[in-house]
Amino acid sequence: MRILVVIPARGGSKGVPKKNIKLLGGKPLIAHAIECANSSKLVSKIVVSTDSDEIAAMVSNYKIEVVKRPLELADDTSNVVTAVEHAYKFLNEEFDIIVLLQPTSPLRTPKDLDDIIRLLQENPQTDGVISVVPMNEIHPARMYNLADNSMLTSFLENGETLRRQDLNPVYYRNGCFYAVRTKAFFEQKSFMVENKLAFIMNPDWLANIDTQRDFKLATLLYQDWKNENTNH
Repeated sequence: MRILVVIPARGGSKGVPKKNIKLLGGKPLIAHAIECANSSKLVSKIVVSTDSDEIAAMVSNYKIEVVKRPLELADDTSNVVTAVEHAYKFLNEEFDIIVLLQPTSPLRTPKDLDDIIRLLQENPQTDGVISVVPMNEIHPARMYNLADNSMLTSFLENGETLRRQDLNPVYYRNGCFYAVRTKAFFEQKSFMVENKLAFIMNPDWLANIDTQRDFKLATLLYQDWKNENTNH
């Protein structure tokens, strides 16, 4: 099967300016995604979709193909799906599976990537695999809706008074991997296809960077994550 990895990297970002080239562990954020894909045993092609000449120039050092994204597909309201559609059509090649690697979720390994691809390959009745982490501490049973008069109402009907260990587990998309069959992606115009499996990852390494606070947390986690996953 032919596997395409798409790495989306806009030049603009309000939460963390130029976040895709901001250094984490001494290398640009996007470099972590590129190196993950480059070290995979199963990936057929890697492409970076960007509107930024600065990012394009940096990516050229890795000998990765760059697709320049039109400005109308690179503003704050743009959907990553349209960027991936544009990149796929630009390449004019056929792939069985598309994997989205967002630079903003850098704590992942090539082994994770290959395991996700194999999971999709081994389950032909499934259209996608999404990486998630269990959310034991932050659970919907501990969340509330707030009325205009500041009255709290439980987000869930049951579970408000249950102990954490008695709650049914829930899972959160950690942003590391979205793998979908190409046919399903173009039919449903989404990476969150209806028929999908979970790939469960370690919640200790949850780092999804959208704000300066997120980047600070990722910086704190990075070295310990690297030490634990060096050989993966």
